[in-house]
Amino acid sequence: MADDMSLNPTRDDFSALLDESMGGRDFMEGQVVQGKVVAIEKDIAIIDVGLKTEGRVSLKEFGEEEGKAPIKVGDTVEVFLERVENAMGEAVLSRDKARREEAWTRLEAVYERNEPVMGAIVGRVKGGFTVDLGGASAFLPGSQVDIRPVRDVGPLMGREQPFAILKMDRPRGNIVVSRRAILEEARAEQRTELVSQLQEGEVREGVVKNITDYGAFVDLGGIDGLLHVTDMSWKRV
Repeated sequence: MADDMSLNPTRDDFSALLDESMGGRDFMEGQVVQGKVVAIEKDIAIIDVGLKTEGRVSLKEFGEEEGKAPIKVGDTVEVFLERVENAMGEAVLSRDKARREEAWTRLEAVYERNEPVMGAIVGRVKGGFTVDLGGASAFLPGSQVDIRPVRDVGPLMGREQPFAILKMDRPRGNIVVSRRAILEEARAEQRTELVSQLQEGEVREGVVKNITDYGAFVDLGGIDGLLHVTDMSWKRV
């Protein structure tokens, strides 16, 4: 009977053999796993993640990480397992996708805590701009760039600055951020502090923001005041 079972293995037998060949590790496509660099061939890193065969990852995917030295044989790295085995019998791995997964996990925690995130505007797209959040890309609507319309966004491009996350949709890979929300929050804090300091009769400098038939609106550094036309001069204006 035992010989018959060995000659006719069941599905459970195949499952046990597969698990044994993988060292008992639980691998799932679509997750980040650790691997070891076992060789470097020209511009390709050969990485062993514990499967039957190694995977190949372009060195360019590692070179994009600022502040880190190039990888070398023996290094332990984290990669994204796209497929356990392709048509060539190799594991399909990606460092870029691993970085995106790491970034999403970090950003989701920031979003839940309602905290700002640092990023840089890196490109212009229809209706707004693309923001790099350190591994994940986000959409910045044109209306969320500043409190007032901005004619020249050039000085803001490529500069790291805080953004508020308005919306996240991981299944669709969508993140919407706002720079305006950060500015409005800072302005509100500045206004509260200024109001507590203002006293009747004191002299303050301000900047004229708008002129109307009945007077001018003056920015006192976070709060607007109306200078009535009758108070502008001793003479008729």
